[in-house]
Amino acid sequence: MNINLEKVPFSTFGSYFAISIIDYELVLKELHGGDESPSVIFKIVPVIDGKDVNYNIKATENEIIIENDTNKYCKITMADEKSIHFLLNGIDLKLIALKNRYDSLIPFELNQYEYHLYTKEIKIMFTLLKGNWNIDAPWAYVGNDKIEIDFNSKNEESLFVMESYKSIWDKKEYSDYESALLKNIASYEDFCKKNEFISEYNIESQKLALYILYSSFVHAEGMLHFPAMYMSKNYMNNIWSWDNSFNAIFLSKNFPDLSLEQLKIFIEYQDEYGIYPDLVNDKFASFNCCKPPVTGYCFKKMRENNSFFDDKNILTFVYESLKKQTNYWLLHRTKKQGELPYYNHGNDSGWDNASIFHEGLPVESPDLACYLILQMDILKDISAELNLKDESSMWENKATEVYSLLMKRLFDKEKFFAIYKPTNTKIKAQSSLILYLPILIGYRFLKDKEIDGRKLLDSLVHDLEREFETPFGLSTESIHSKLFKENGYWLGPIWAAPTYLLINGLKENGYGDFATRLLKKFEKLTDKGGMAENFNPFTGKGLSDPAFTWTSGIFLSLIREFNKKEIKYEKI
Repeated sequence: MNINLEKVPFSTFGSYFAISIIDYELVLKELHGGDESPSVIFKIVPVIDGKDVNYNIKATENEIIIENDTNKYCKITMADEKSIHFLLNGIDLKLIALKNRYDSLIPFELNQYEYHLYTKEIKIMFTLLKGNWNIDAPWAYVGNDKIEIDFNSKNEESLFVMESYKSIWDKKEYSDYESALLKNIASYEDFCKKNEFISEYNIESQKLALYILYSSFVHAEGMLHFPAMYMSKNYMNNIWSWDNSFNAIFLSKNFPDLSLEQLKIFIEYQDEYGIYPDLVNDKFASFNCCKPPVTGYCFKKMRENNSFFDDKNILTFVYESLKKQTNYWLLHRTKKQGELPYYNHGNDSGWDNASIFHEGLPVESPDLACYLILQMDILKDISAELNLKDESSMWENKATEVYSLLMKRLFDKEKFFAIYKPTNTKIKAQSSLILYLPILIGYRFLKDKEIDGRKLLDSLVHDLEREFETPFGLSTESIHSKLFKENGYWLGPIWAAPTYLLINGLKENGYGDFATRLLKKFEKLTDKGGMAENFNPFTGKGLSDPAFTWTSGIFLSLIREFNKKEIKYEKI
């Protein structure tokens, strides 16, 4: 498969290195520190005889080849999570550092230089195995005035390696280029073979999704005590707690240990009040915002995929964490008895700039109550499995209490709405798709003796078809709303997570034809716009980050869950 480096970074499982094309320049990125830390550390400039040269780039899952019409080339591969091999033959490379004051390149041993990258708190060893190089790095008291490393082959084959580490370089023998490439290929093919039963449809989209998922992992380091899937190695170089939960669903079938570790990343930083951090990377965990309590629903899906999660120790571990998370919302995000939990910021919902947040905060929104009801119903079942009968009854009662408040405070005439909490007044903008997530608790509507549950669901589904359905799926703001924007983040574009939730809610509540139609549209969307963070609902163009993991994971999960005809993985 060919990789478009303008959209999809070249990397490998566990690596903090990535190579991309940004503003028409080939660059090397280093992703320690998350997206708050500048990621581009070198420009990569192909040259011949010391002059910039026109070149073509071919990138696959395992290798980048830079070549021109003289049959000269440079090849790049990543043998493992910490090293990059460069093989030159006729085309030379100049690495130009985008450095800060204290970043410094110093001689180490023969044919070795050590780069102290203060901004990233790491070191990089440059080792010349074959060929020649010129170093232009004049010293300026506390660091190099500039750093340019010109690797040149003088028309002979040349090989050098970059390796990152925290403090001390362990002396080693590096492999030749072909061995490094074969190691890269073997690692990726092993990942793909564990996903061998994939749909016969959209093979290229599935290959792209698998590569994005595989290459977006970083290794355990710093605050990350497990291999962690970043949301992207483009711009979203962190792990957000609800993106992470959806990615865990995909991993759960064939990588259960890795799937559970994605939850553990957040569980281990859960604070004394029960809330998960909003995001985590190797440097810090941020609690400025949080994300909605979807973890219970995602864990339920993980269990459906793999009995691994039925183990009593795992159930107990996850149950205790979900219990704390639920109580955070019930105890610390509820002002007083008779009211519902609320969002303090649009980011708390995951729908950052959705229209229900335009009039002010805090906001009571039906999606939050819905997630909590789902989670408490799931906790009720898990506690029963663990023979915690009193707790099971308690969760059932609490879920029923929140459901009653939802129907009393945020429902009127077959529609759900959000309220501005300080004045308990209905928000004027009631045109966001977020208000339709109660479809997920349709099972409660159908059991509610005080309403016509089927009529309520029919009304919600009718609104989805009339107000939100587009050629590529469900827009996040009504297409008839004055606030609708095709590229408005949560004010119109299609997102994977709401698509996943609503497709499942529709399927589970008797609207299988509509769910299937939305799945087919989502497949068409990813064929058109790739695995982007979100999409134009009318053109299918990928928007924001063009290589996003939760889009990739959700796309593959939906295909799997709908039991489409399966074929064995084709060797790439």
